[in-house]
Amino acid sequence: MNNQRALINPPLLSSEKSLKTLVENRTVYTLNHCELNIFETYESSKLVPLKFNDFVVTSMLRGKKIMHLFDDPGFDYLPGETVVIPSNVEMKIDFPEASRENPTQCLALAIDKSKITDTLNFLNERYPKEGSDAYWQLNYQNYFFYNNVDLATTINKLIKECMSISITKDALADLTLQELLIRIIQTQTVKSLDEGVSIQANNPIFEVTEFIKLNLKENMNLKSLSDKACMSTASFYRFFKRELGMSPIEYVLNEKIKHAKKLLRNPSIQINEVCYLSGFEDANYFIRLFKKHEGITPKQYQLLYIN
Repeated sequence: MNNQRALINPPLLSSEKSLKTLVENRTVYTLNHCELNIFETYESSKLVPLKFNDFVVTSMLRGKKIMHLFDDPGFDYLPGETVVIPSNVEMKIDFPEASRENPTQCLALAIDKSKITDTLNFLNERYPKEGSDAYWQLNYQNYFFYNNVDLATTINKLIKECMSISITKDALADLTLQELLIRIIQTQTVKSLDEGVSIQANNPIFEVTEFIKLNLKENMNLKSLSDKACMSTASFYRFFKRELGMSPIEYVLNEKIKHAKKLLRNPSIQINEVCYLSGFEDANYFIRLFKKHEGITPKQYQLLYIN
């Protein structure tokens, strides 16, 4: 299990009688500013092409695909993962394991360009980023990421609105689309930081997150981190949460757990040592927090890596 891969609740599969095809059988829900497509595949197939006229958010719900996008190598695509694709870009998809007993199911949410432009304009006007050239924007190079809990919750909400028969569903879906775009931008920012990519040269977040990664054993608190960013604690907290979708202390704990997981891949290291090297003072607290994040104890995680 992995806290970075939050699953989306898959809708029920289509009844066998209603299937029009066994490869990418499509059910469509059309709203004012978006279109939800649910695709199901029941037989193994290769290089199935798919293209949309709008920006698309896709998330795997069941089974496994191999995605071929741009000129990059094909990659496994599994539940708990999301791929965002610009308009008019063709993807090619393999279904190596799909069968009647083990179908794949994937959602593709096509969003109107006007909705994206309006949302980004709204964010840039109401919640401007620090720095002269810093804007809210989607990063089309950073197109594949794991769902965190907030992103999965938002997508679940959107599926529910799109499938609803309520007269207010378009209004509610519009609000949720805004939330979805914010969550995607935040998730992309976290992934860029994980990969050591500076978001903007003058963005203080990059310096702070690098400092956190290099000083996990230090006693870090909100005051010391906001001093590092040369901001008041209140401004820093708001700014950090807006950029990354989590508080500075949540980020610190995530980094400590991530470091602990790396160390646990060594089968001979002691749990107490991992606890200390990851910046935790109390082994019981470390074990509880690790289990909450990963669904298993540090010892159970370590056993996964013993041949």
